[in-house]
Amino acid sequence: MSGPPRPRNRRLDPPTPAPGGPDDGPAAPDAPNPTAGLPEAAAPRRRSRRPLWAALAAALVVGAGVGAWFALPVNTVTVSGNARLSEARVRALAGLEGHFGWLYYGGWRARGLLESPWVQSAVVTRTFPDRVAIALTERTPRARWQRRSGEVVALAADGTVLPAATGTAQLPLIRGWGPDRVPEALHLLDTLGRYTVQSVTYTPSGVSVKLKTGSVWSGDLRALVKYAGSISMYPDRDIFIYPWGVSVQE
Repeated sequence: MSGPPRPRNRRLDPPTPAPGGPDDGPAAPDAPNPTAGLPEAAAPRRRSRRPLWAALAAALVVGAGVGAWFALPVNTVTVSGNARLSEARVRALAGLEGHFGWLYYGGWRARGLLESPWVQSAVVTRTFPDRVAIALTERTPRARWQRRSGEVVALAADGTVLPAATGTAQLPLIRGWGPDRVPEALHLLDTLGRYTVQSVTYTPSGVSVKLKTGSVWSGDLRALVKYAGSISMYPDRDIFIYPWGVSVQE
């Protein structure tokens, strides 16, 4: 009597690994951890040195700046071109009073010069190691202007009021009423510069120019400039200039 069939044994081969798979060669060892085996506070302690170095660098910069301030002071200041302003006043306007570092002196500090109505322009030059030179171009009085209040002040050619001006009694006097025509009057003084103009009076209807001998009136400044040569032709007469011609009063 035969028993149940015996199971047959089969040989199973291991699966072939795919190229580049995890079984392709020995596994690479893990990269070493630089903080392995160290106390947890070791890494933060190393990073905490950076603020210290930054503070030291800042201290060096500040120390260098303070050293330059005291090691390179402005010792010599020269002023030229000033006639109305004293040298002490120029130095004060230029911010050069007291002790000041040459390295830190610049236009931002000298801009006080242009706040003075007497200063038309200024050139400031620094020369290493301790010199500063200031060359001024001052405004000069060109005429007197009688304000509506009756006050008489000195004017520069560009119309700037020059306070406390002296020696202006012989300058032409500008006065009038109505819309402001002072800039036109100043331009007229330049146009008639070869004549002895004593005053310029303006009104809404025109401008009257008083000369040493005679006078000129015109309702149109362009016409007055155009026919200004007639003043020489009639030196002692009162002349009326219109856009269409010249009238002479006998």
